Amino acid sequence: MENGLIFIDIEKQMLTANGPMKLVVQTTIQLGELVAVFGESGVGKTTLLRILAGLSAPDKGMVSFGNTVWFDSEKQINIAPQQRNISFMFQDFAIFPNMTVEQNIQFAQPEKNHSFVAELLEVFGLTEFRKYRPNGLSGGQKQRVALARALARKPKLLLLDEPLSALDSEMRNALQNEIAKANQRLGLTTIIVSHDLNEVFRLASVVICIENGLVTRSGKPEDVFSDNSISGKVQITGQIARIQKQDTVYVVTVISGNNQIIKVIAFENDLENLGVGDRVMVFSKAFNPILSRLR
Repeated sequence: MENGLIFIDIEKQMLTANGPMKLVVQTTIQLGELVAVFGESGVGKTTLLRILAGLSAPDKGMVSFGNTVWFDSEKQINIAPQQRNISFMFQDFAIFPNMTVEQNIQFAQPEKNHSFVAELLEVFGLTEFRKYRPNGLSGGQKQRVALARALARKPKLLLLDEPLSALDSEMRNALQNEIAKANQRLGLTTIIVSHDLNEVFRLASVVICIENGLVTRSGKPEDVFSDNSISGKVQITGQIARIQKQDTVYVVTVISGNNQIIKVIAFENDLENLGVGDRVMVFSKAFNPILSRLR
């Protein structure tokens, strides 16, 4: 029977902008999850993804995907990246400038599957641009091409290294939705590196927090980042990260620009013109928190 876990138990010495640091990660990831690796720059997030991809080897430890051992320092096992059936989308997505959109996506397929390429073009709204070259595309469209290309080989594991960091908030929201849909539709396991709490709350079912090379917390985002208290007297601007129904009311999670989290009780009529991704102001009126959309 297939073991439904990614098992990670590794150590690796790193040289960072702040000096030497040891990355130590001991965790398991359920196959099929969309997991966020959260933390500041330079704490080892990208290094962890490179280790999973086989692009970098730990100093010692073990990595396995289901029943397959990818790395084991004691047994001297280190499976090559092309044998791990992963796709890795870097911050610099580097699509080929001399190829059309369609050719870029097809390039990733070991065996050509034209119907699946057509499906990806449709999913990411690229059908009408399939014969375009990258210099005729917007930044968001290029990002869509890179994501479609990453999915084209039907990987078991999709690794995303802050893929949306250079986009504006509207385009980020749109592509976050597409990443979530792709993860569900294709039955992937997806690991995304992020330092954006809104992104973590919108996408991830599980978050792994790394500080100074060490895993400090892990679990559901609402458990890791919140004390589950409902805020009273407040005044804050931020972005709606989540709307959850509880009985006859809704709990709205708002995250400010400095990653402050606030939860507000709202009724259905309060949310008529509000949705996930909207920028809002939360303020008190007669001791009741009020949500007001920012234009």
